[in-house]
Amino acid sequence: MKVIADLHIHSKYSRATSQNMDIPSINRYAQIKGLNVVGTGDFTHPLWLENLKKTLTEASDTSLFCLQGKDQECVHFMLTTEVCTIFGFEGKTRKIHHVILTASIEVAEQINNVLRKKGNLSVDGRPTLSMSAPELVEEIMSVSDDNVIFPAHAWTPWFSLFGSINGFNSLSDCYQDMTKHIFALETGLSSDPPMNWRLSALDNYCFVSNSDSHSPYPYRIGREANVFELKKLSYHEIVDSIRQRDPKRFRFTIETNPAYGKYHWTGHRNCNASMPPSESKKLGGRCPVCNRPLTRGVDERVEELADRPVSFKPKSSIGYVHLLPLQEIIGTILGTENLSTSNIWKIYNSLIFQFGNEYTVLLDSPLEQLAKIVDPKLAEAIVRVRQDQVTVVPGYDGVYGKLSLFETKSNELVENEVKHHTQTSLEKFI
Repeated sequence: MKVIADLHIHSKYSRATSQNMDIPSINRYAQIKGLNVVGTGDFTHPLWLENLKKTLTEASDTSLFCLQGKDQECVHFMLTTEVCTIFGFEGKTRKIHHVILTASIEVAEQINNVLRKKGNLSVDGRPTLSMSAPELVEEIMSVSDDNVIFPAHAWTPWFSLFGSINGFNSLSDCYQDMTKHIFALETGLSSDPPMNWRLSALDNYCFVSNSDSHSPYPYRIGREANVFELKKLSYHEIVDSIRQRDPKRFRFTIETNPAYGKYHWTGHRNCNASMPPSESKKLGGRCPVCNRPLTRGVDERVEELADRPVSFKPKSSIGYVHLLPLQEIIGTILGTENLSTSNIWKIYNSLIFQFGNEYTVLLDSPLEQLAKIVDPKLAEAIVRVRQDQVTVVPGYDGVYGKLSLFETKSNELVENEVKHHTQTSLEKFI
């Protein structure tokens, strides 16, 4: 049984999140995307948990949930949440985000009873807790051995395990004596497995990919996901395949090209300055336009901690593919950044009607069949994305990367073009 799962999303009770992030909308667009399992997000929020109780029913013998009134062939939900811990370590304030998975409403309520002593769970769907990372893990695992916790978007500059702003240089420094309970970490939009393979200290951890979506629409939900081949769909089967790093069950992750993420390269958004690690190092980490500190990107942070070359691949590693949301591809062809236009939806819906869901379009549909439904140029673009034959000018300091579908460029050429763009910004400033 092929299962595609996005285990980290948010509800309408999280800050900066669409008010359409309710269970019916999530269920609807997850099906259109091709997701079989999606996280509920935010079970720590009391209003959202009450909503989950009213709208979901447990699918028998799975520890997963379905929308009430729907059969068990529909999208399944896993109880999940993200929390932020704030604590001091070695004279520095650390702000680290973690994802928590659990198997029942009863256990979720027990987790909430513990965590509300450490912070106000009603303020945000992703609550801020005054406790250390190891304290959090100890509390979560003391409630139930079936619970899972792992670092969220492990490399983003803010609020992450390896973040350049207030993160750690090792996983064991963060989780200390509770590291034994951590067996996975989330790559985040600005990193992918090859970047993480460069750290030998991460060889015993499984890399998972999730969207961290704040919107139900298919250009956000499921933009990163995990693909399993399971004999039985259940919470425990999914968790065990991740824990065991079993390539027969955990087949691969779906990743956006990390250059497309908002924090891949080092840069300064206000000055339109961005650069690879080598250039940042030459500048001493300061903006060439205003001389203020640059926001160090994930690529530079990985380079700082890596003890292996770029091409290294560990044995028995879980596979991955680079994809981009279908609406992003259509929007690029049409020359528009507004992914909600009627023109994009019209083309998108024609493909979904023909092939069933977005993942089937992106992963499996042959070029000749695609070209019967849409413009041959778009059909070719979809296949080029599938084959990882596109160029992305890297994102930086909160700015998404720029996609070029038909012009494959070397990394050196992209770096030279970005360097010229930064120099132009400097000349305008002067």
